Amino acid sequence: MKKFLLLLTVIPLFLGCAELQQIADSLPQEGTGVTNTEVAAGLRQALDFGIDKQVTKLSQEDGFFSNELVRISLPPELQKVDRTLRDLGMSSLADEGLKVLNRAAEDAVKEATPIFVDAVRQITFTDARDILLGDDTAATTYLARTTTDPLYSKFNPVITNSLDEVGATQIWTNIINRYNALPLTGDVNPDLADYVTQEALEGVYTMIAIEEKEIRNNFNSRTTNLLKRVFALQDQY
Repeated sequence: MKKFLLLLTVIPLFLGCAELQQIADSLPQEGTGVTNTEVAAGLRQALDFGIDKQVTKLSQEDGFFSNELVRISLPPELQKVDRTLRDLGMSSLADEGLKVLNRAAEDAVKEATPIFVDAVRQITFTDARDILLGDDTAATTYLARTTTDPLYSKFNPVITNSLDEVGATQIWTNIINRYNALPLTGDVNPDLADYVTQEALEGVYTMIAIEEKEIRNNFNSRTTNLLKRVFALQDQY
């Protein structure tokens, strides 16, 4: 015991405040029975579950189109096109135009999982603690911060190719040309690939956030012992 007290006296002589805080932060939280390593593992597990469950859904046919929360509608520049076509009795053409945008997003999301998995693996002890004690979507916010750029780089060419493969370019060229030929309308020419890419990213994070909120707020959604133990810490705050 005397040697231990002596050690506590000597350590501050060699370490600065930052180093001491780092040591303290790496220790298990007193009374919780959960180590920082377990907290990080629990957060990774929760995110893995959300990615596997929700992102997989989005990558399936109608994953976007049949989901009102993330269905990709027309960009503002084309909403007037949609209304005009429907007013002129061309609803089927307008519907087909919407469907191909969502199909392109569904194709692109298949590229997301490896990027998410890499980001989840890189969660640090500090990240994990901040995420656990953050708001209901803190983990999703972390993913958005660390994956948006690489996901855009993956999504955009896939969406561009998908729009071409399913005939979206031709469909929208037809739609826009018809619209632009109408009297008293201004020309419309949005970058559809960029728009669909941005909407697909937003949809992915929306669904992961739903799963995160479920695990945080519904005890029955914590389906492993690790999740139960880790998120019990959150419940104390």
